[in-house]
Amino acid sequence: MSLAKNVEFLRRLTKLNGVVAHGIGARHRVRSPLVETTAFGTNPGALRMFSFVPGSVLHRPALVVVLHGCGQTAAGYDLGAGWSTMAKRYGFALLMPEQQPSNNAAGCFNWFNPEDAARDHGEACSIRQMIARMAADHGINRRRVYVTGLSAGGAMTSVMLATYPEVFAAGAVIAGLPFGVADNMREAMRGMMQSAPREATELGNAVRNASKHKGPWPKVSVWHGSADRTVNPGNANEIVKQWLDVHHLPPTPMSEGTVDGYPRQIWWNADGETVVESYTITDMAHGTPLGAADNGQRIGTEGAFLIEAGISSSYHIAHFFGLTQRVQPPQPASPSAKLIPQVSPVAAPMPDLAKVLWPLTTLDHHPEAPSKPQPQPKKAARPKPRRAIDVGAVITRALTAAGLMK
Repeated sequence: MSLAKNVEFLRRLTKLNGVVAHGIGARHRVRSPLVETTAFGTNPGALRMFSFVPGSVLHRPALVVVLHGCGQTAAGYDLGAGWSTMAKRYGFALLMPEQQPSNNAAGCFNWFNPEDAARDHGEACSIRQMIARMAADHGINRRRVYVTGLSAGGAMTSVMLATYPEVFAAGAVIAGLPFGVADNMREAMRGMMQSAPREATELGNAVRNASKHKGPWPKVSVWHGSADRTVNPGNANEIVKQWLDVHHLPPTPMSEGTVDGYPRQIWWNADGETVVESYTITDMAHGTPLGAADNGQRIGTEGAFLIEAGISSSYHIAHFFGLTQRVQPPQPASPSAKLIPQVSPVAAPMPDLAKVLWPLTTLDHHPEAPSKPQPQPKKAARPKPRRAIDVGAVITRALTAAGLMK
């Protein structure tokens, strides 16, 4: 496809915007839970900030930043990928920046524009300011901030991981591109269509030179459809190569297997923690793969660039981030519980009833004084008859000692 045709394709995406975002929501009549925040800093990239913090949010919650693709909106991509559904289920906060047509007619994040893809500049800085606002408002755990995105949002995910590596514990790139492979629209188009191989050191240096950070570096998950004709699947290999070099890991996978029928490669660090992984969704075109979570419940809604593939990238990415521990809702009290009067908690620890009962059943033993060895009589004394044990008295003394009876 020629550059002119690619540019025309991006222009047509502005018309597709209504189908991708508003069309899905209107067809299913789903109201977005996202809330817009208008004041979050200087906002040099002129982006819009949408977020969702569920009622089930944990103390000092994790934060997931989700970046939509071209022609999409924050609400539309959330509905399709199901991130707010998982935020409610697992108790984390959600931030979804949104591009404005005044910045990019196709609604794409400008990941290829040097003014928007540099630390403390443009769109990258705007997203960083949104994260700071979320942290201030909701007590976000700063060690548990993550970022993911599709297509242009995936490429912008690469930008955020490279320019603010100290902010993110991990990231996931879906059908995106590596950081530093384009400085203008022409180079972006060429990279999307051809994905020319680069030296691993060159790719790694692009990340290392994007900030003064010296590590530790974020973990990275890479997803791509093998039949993608919009962003060449070779870009997935380049992203993996880039982050393997950053993490000083070998190019050969340390383990290979399948997840829901699709190939997965993984690399781990010296501590045995998976730090880079790659999913190839065979025969899938350009988009976010949808499917079910581990409990069989479907996540997301099909739409443009949101493809049923039998595997939920959103769920597996959340699992890679360490977020899939389900929030347990408070259990309602049983009807019989209302019949039991409330009592003050016992301050002292409950005594061991066995230790209380045993001395009481041996009447010759006196627990209040230690036993002393008795001298042996010269002549065997006639044994005294043992008294019968008063079981009722024993039980009463035991319950009294246990604090259960006065």
